[in-house]
Amino acid sequence: MARVVRGFRTLRNHWKKSTFAVCVLSYGGYWLYGKHCDNVLRREACLVAREFGRQQIAPQERLRKATVILNPAACSGKANNLFEKNAVPILHLAGVEITIVKTDYEGQAKKLTELMEQTDMLIVAGGDGTLQEVVTGLLRRPDQDTVCNTPIGFIPLGSHNSLSPSLHLLSDNKVKDITSATLSILKGETVPLDVLQIKGEKEQPVFALMGLRWGAFRDVAATISKYWYLGPLKTKAAHWFSTLREWPLARDVSVSYLDPSLRPPDLPSQKPPRPSLLHRIIRRLKNRWNPPVEEPPKVEEPEQWKEEQLSTLELFIQTHNKNPVERRINDSLMICAEPDNLTVGEYITVGNKKEEDPTVFTKDSTKLEASACRLQLPEVTAGFYNIDNEEYEAMPVEIKLLPRKLRFFISAERREQLLLQVQ
Repeated sequence: MARVVRGFRTLRNHWKKSTFAVCVLSYGGYWLYGKHCDNVLRREACLVAREFGRQQIAPQERLRKATVILNPAACSGKANNLFEKNAVPILHLAGVEITIVKTDYEGQAKKLTELMEQTDMLIVAGGDGTLQEVVTGLLRRPDQDTVCNTPIGFIPLGSHNSLSPSLHLLSDNKVKDITSATLSILKGETVPLDVLQIKGEKEQPVFALMGLRWGAFRDVAATISKYWYLGPLKTKAAHWFSTLREWPLARDVSVSYLDPSLRPPDLPSQKPPRPSLLHRIIRRLKNRWNPPVEEPPKVEEPEQWKEEQLSTLELFIQTHNKNPVERRINDSLMICAEPDNLTVGEYITVGNKKEEDPTVFTKDSTKLEASACRLQLPEVTAGFYNIDNEEYEAMPVEIKLLPRKLRFFISAERREQLLLQVQ
């Protein structure tokens, strides 16, 4: 008992050291517990992957080949370590033969994809910038019609992963996000995604999966990191200071667009069985005795472009890839424009919401559906675009929708969630 009393007395007499020791031990225990939870997640994912690896294949079949485009600079330089620890073991245990191609500089993923050889699947390990470069490289290839049939897996390793919520169940744990995305690639369930083709007057087209963003909210979002010292108030501060420098922040833009086109029926995932020999002979005899009447060629109607003059705080041209499983009547892109009559308080509130989700718009915003559109910007207030969170110089562009152009791997759990949202 005397030792216990002496121990408490020592702690009381050295309370500063005791408090510091308690804080260090608590943090150390929390860190170790987090590492243990990460190891448990890795082990569970590896057990699932091992079952795929144990599946027998026919003697003439070969192992599936996957080409991985990895951006080691993503996630503040931690992407390579995250991929090696969390994704590579799962792919190896599943019996996937992987070829890892690492990028060294910005824009290299685009060139590597243009020169890539044929593969069974393509895996993009990085963030929005890496994914956008890979998609652009794929669709610039002369054999794009063939290459676009290659399924694509996206492993979120960047600071911005806008497409991940459409494909995977997200959590606050980076290890869980990476392992679940890798397992969804092994399970093989895919979903078609729309692509935007964005072409300037001189340069080659750029392709995007989420959309193009232009306006005051985009410009402020690029400066928020400068106010890091304000902590949770940095977003409000950035929007407040922007109103002090200039108000109103509305910008004029001319938008020409085509009406959306009807969506054709989905093609069957599997080829129908070949008819019997007798059935094919009878069909040929019928075609010979009663040849089908050729229909006259359809006269193509000239495109009817509509024009809108908008004054807006922000213009966002986006795809419907936020919920790719939704069955839509039309193939269309969305043109969303924020109203220019927001007060300063409303502007700051909307800016905070857009920092979490840029696709959020007020109820008074203008929304148009189109199959293609053209933007004409005033030279004085051109600024910059954000195309899938990558910055480009703003200029007059033509944006065309490529419906269901690429197929991406999606987790079955996320597909079920998105279907419930539609219902």
